[in-house]
Amino acid sequence: MCKVDTIHEGSAPVSKEVSQTIPPWPGPVTNNFHKGLSIDGSPQRGYSCVSTATKDSWEGLFDEGYRADVSVNTDDGGIIYAHANILGMASPAMKGLLKQSSRFRRQRSISILGVPHDAVRVFIRFLYSSCYEKREMEEFVVHLLVLSHVYLVPQLKQECEKKLEHGLLTTENVVDIFQLALLCDAPRLSLICHRMILKNFKTVCTTTGWKVMKNSHPALEKELVESMIEEDNRQKERIKKLNERKIYLLLYEAMEALVHIYKDGCQTIGPSDKDFKENQAPCKYVACKGLELLVRHFAGCKLRVPGGCIHCKRMWQLLELHSRLCANSHTCRVPLCRNFKERIKKQSKKDEIRWKMLVKKILRTKRIAGAPFISSAKASSLWQ
Repeated sequence: MCKVDTIHEGSAPVSKEVSQTIPPWPGPVTNNFHKGLSIDGSPQRGYSCVSTATKDSWEGLFDEGYRADVSVNTDDGGIIYAHANILGMASPAMKGLLKQSSRFRRQRSISILGVPHDAVRVFIRFLYSSCYEKREMEEFVVHLLVLSHVYLVPQLKQECEKKLEHGLLTTENVVDIFQLALLCDAPRLSLICHRMILKNFKTVCTTTGWKVMKNSHPALEKELVESMIEEDNRQKERIKKLNERKIYLLLYEAMEALVHIYKDGCQTIGPSDKDFKENQAPCKYVACKGLELLVRHFAGCKLRVPGGCIHCKRMWQLLELHSRLCANSHTCRVPLCRNFKERIKKQSKKDEIRWKMLVKKILRTKRIAGAPFISSAKASSLWQ
């Protein structure tokens, strides 16, 4: 008699000859999925991380039901035959159900009700081969998400979440998926659904899923509405701060242009000792043109007193703002800079606080924008 060496796994001896004929158990789906291709390059009909031969062996075992010892009862009297060892190893919850089932019968039986028969079949097939077909995933993704959560199959649960996140989630089903994600402990999916609801709130409110949720879960509907109100307020606050920042940047540019006009002079306006040349290069200061018109108006206006002319009032404000930003009013060539410095000492505390806040916000906004108020190259000659 020919002797055969054995390999012991646990307490059960397994012959080497037999072990070579049994296909290896497909491991957890942690490797990259190959869309349309297997590892050896041959085409696949679905998604898998194992070779075609291994996949076909395990799917053949499931399809043929060879020596199946478990019958899975589904809705409408459907029966799916499977193997207890495979179900138990792939799903801890299944292992517990099989232990509770009757051991007096050779054929054990469990029931999976409440979902379509075909969805249960796709689920059991995944427990065998870790594979699925794209069409079946698109059709039964919601049912597979529930089954993978209930029977503790994290690999399938992750795949269902990915498919919903990348294409299968729509404004029509987002409310249903959101509730399902909360029940199935899928925080990433629930967050994605929540963001999608807030982004398309008006459209989602008209869907059937929203109306059903409003009647069955009014507390959840109230939370979503409150979240939408908070998001809307945050958006308004962001827009308000953005607009304020734009105003502060414009004021900063006006201050630079004001110093530029009175120190260096621009194309048609400048200090009395300025020698204007023809065909000068365009001014690099954006605010210079508008400020030049304002300076010309200020110089010739008969209602120049503060409060008499709105344009002159604006010019007075710019001159005072400049004086508060000016580092050396004794050598500054901007008009009334030193006068405003003296006037500041006599202002009320309320006005002083208001001006200080404005200066602080202008400087802070410019720092956020990525440049100091006065560049180092310009600072040495600005006040000469």
